[in-house]
Amino acid sequence: MKKTVAFSKNATNVFFHILTNCNLKCEHCYINKEQHGENILPVETIESWLQIFAEKNKDTNVVFLGGEPTLHPDLPLAIKKAKSLGYNSITVDTNGYLFHDILSKVDPHVLDYFSFSLDGATRKTNDMIRGKGSYDTCVAGIRKAIDKGFAASLIYTVSKKNLHELDKIAPLLKELGISRFFIQVIGIRGQSVKNRYEKLQVSRNEWLKTIPVVADKAAKLGITVTYPKVFLNEDEPFECAGLVAKNYFIFPNGRVYQCPICEDYPLHGYSLEGNTLLKTPKINETDLFGLNIPEGCVMNKLIQPRNLSYDKQGKPEYKVACCMLKEEIQGQ
Repeated sequence: MKKTVAFSKNATNVFFHILTNCNLKCEHCYINKEQHGENILPVETIESWLQIFAEKNKDTNVVFLGGEPTLHPDLPLAIKKAKSLGYNSITVDTNGYLFHDILSKVDPHVLDYFSFSLDGATRKTNDMIRGKGSYDTCVAGIRKAIDKGFAASLIYTVSKKNLHELDKIAPLLKELGISRFFIQVIGIRGQSVKNRYEKLQVSRNEWLKTIPVVADKAAKLGITVTYPKVFLNEDEPFECAGLVAKNYFIFPNGRVYQCPICEDYPLHGYSLEGNTLLKTPKINETDLFGLNIPEGCVMNKLIQPRNLSYDKQGKPEYKVACCMLKEEIQGQ
């Protein structure tokens, strides 16, 4: 199986947002243009920044994102540059519209994965979240990509609005020819924070009851599944990816985060200025990674605490795991 982004200890991943524009307006989109910028990076800048992170670690995985990255006319050049720099794996996250005839401009031997986003096992649920026509377009895009020899993975962002269909997704993945399945937990950032009174995150009981079962079901169909554990028991150790892995989330305005939960705020640990990666002044996210609290993830406690609960004595009933360290079940 081809390589792709690794959500584990000691992994190095670059999540490269080459633009923030998108043709869809998904309800849970995490892009915040006030914080992330609205410019489309010139290919020369993309190539320079790719060089910086390739030099830091030769085993780095890169994921091109947006917005919708296939809206960038020079995405094929960026992919080829990443390949020439020796990135461990190259992935494009896409909504499936596959603009600029991208499938004809990239070689399957150069790109490891197209990773498609679908947020429902049915047209009705997915289109309610992602927009009318997005289900049919995404499914058609998956079929076209696989027919052309590309490997395809699928991302499903779980929320209150689509949890009920998650157990129906495994047969669809098998039928489409998906080889990897990423289950994501919805983050309260970007568009998700606009309606503060609508609880989109699923409860601990709902998550534990559903996600491991679905993951096992998909794995038994030969699909490798990756999902965040989210909830730790009191006796389970908490680890922060900011300390045990190297993840870099690059945005078009030059901000570089290591924790995605922070992205609505100017807490980025690094900035790209010209062709130089610089540490930002204190206090930033990196100053918080080493804090040890009973709730586990400090960023979750500070920024999206609504998925925490406490007993009558005010003690956390569980810890929240780092969202960048995930469980993986190999396809059987």
